[in-house]
Amino acid sequence: MAKESATRKHKRKYRWLIALMIVAGAGAGFFWYSSQRVNFTETLQTVTVTHGDIENTITAVGILQPSSYVDVGAQVSGQLKSLKAAVGDGVESGQLLAEIDPRIYVARVDEAKATLENLRAQLKIKKAQLVLWSKQHARHEELRIQDALAESEVEVSEASLATARAEIEAINAQIRQAEAALENATVNLGYTKISAPMTGTVVSISASEGQTLNANQQTPIILRIADMDVMTVWTQVSEADVMRLKNGQEAYFTVLGQPHRSWHGRLRQVLPTPEIVNNVTFYNALFDVPNPEHELKVQMTAQVFFVLEKAQQALLVPVSALDPAGSQGGETKLDGATHSQTDSTTAAEDRGRASSVQVLKPDGTVEKRMVRVGVMSHVYVEIISGLQEGEKVVTGTGTQAAKKANGGGLGAGKTRGRL
Repeated sequence: MAKESATRKHKRKYRWLIALMIVAGAGAGFFWYSSQRVNFTETLQTVTVTHGDIENTITAVGILQPSSYVDVGAQVSGQLKSLKAAVGDGVESGQLLAEIDPRIYVARVDEAKATLENLRAQLKIKKAQLVLWSKQHARHEELRIQDALAESEVEVSEASLATARAEIEAINAQIRQAEAALENATVNLGYTKISAPMTGTVVSISASEGQTLNANQQTPIILRIADMDVMTVWTQVSEADVMRLKNGQEAYFTVLGQPHRSWHGRLRQVLPTPEIVNNVTFYNALFDVPNPEHELKVQMTAQVFFVLEKAQQALLVPVSALDPAGSQGGETKLDGATHSQTDSTTAAEDRGRASSVQVLKPDGTVEKRMVRVGVMSHVYVEIISGLQEGEKVVTGTGTQAAKKANGGGLGAGKTRGRL
């Protein structure tokens, strides 16, 4: 019994020792967790008011085309004997570009000339006959007066004279017809030499040497000449934006090859007939830009911007700095005037309207301030009054993680940063 009692005492002591170790371990773990835990505190995101340029624009996609061009075709049929220009060549007005085999047309000119010469020879014969019949009819008239010739003979000579005159008129008409045929044959012969109708650059060739051209049904196109000194931007503008475009409006664009360079022009025309693309209605807006170095090429894609309004060296803040609650509904008095507050997205259409921002003051406090807004883009908005350069405006809130600092394990003190 004494041995059993000693064994129980030993077990109770062992259990107490284990419990003490567990408590000590839990305490150490809690202390380590407390020293390492992270506090998440709410912070203010701010932006400094700065000066800069701002634009409110309509963005669209366009295609570059020459301001003027002409498709050069063949007016007569035949084999293309020679082609004297290549794509990219500059040509002058009147310069020979191509030649069609002229032999058939030379033969037609010779034939027309021979026909005309034959008719002119016949005319000489008829004129000589007319002189003869005129003299004979005159003698018959004298003889009839003297009753020395029958009346029937006089009538025959008179009819012969009229016939001779009519034959001359008919030959004269045939001569005019032959002259027209000769002129037509000569013109067609001239069409075998195809010249440039304008000064420009050859941008495409549709035929090749040796090809037979058939001009009987439609004019076959040989090449296209374009004036590359001035390019026209054909821009597709959606029907939602086209009502805001006006002739003379400033426009500019960039191309993929030089995204940091822009070309500027003025809106010339909005075509009245739309194009339907995937059930979406677009209108073509056109404006011209000079291209003296021919850097811009045909069919280049252009990212186009039509400027609705702009401001230079204006006070700018992000659109996110505007207080939505202070910009919707109601009326706000500012500088002695009353302004109706609308949604901030319409600020560009209501220049000078009132809105509000939150300003972070140097002492760390936040002040709600009324401002006048002007030009608004997708990112920034112009501040007409109410703010000064260098002030900080609140654009949003966020969270900041801060470790709980410790003093060598003997305690901890909280730290907090200020924006």
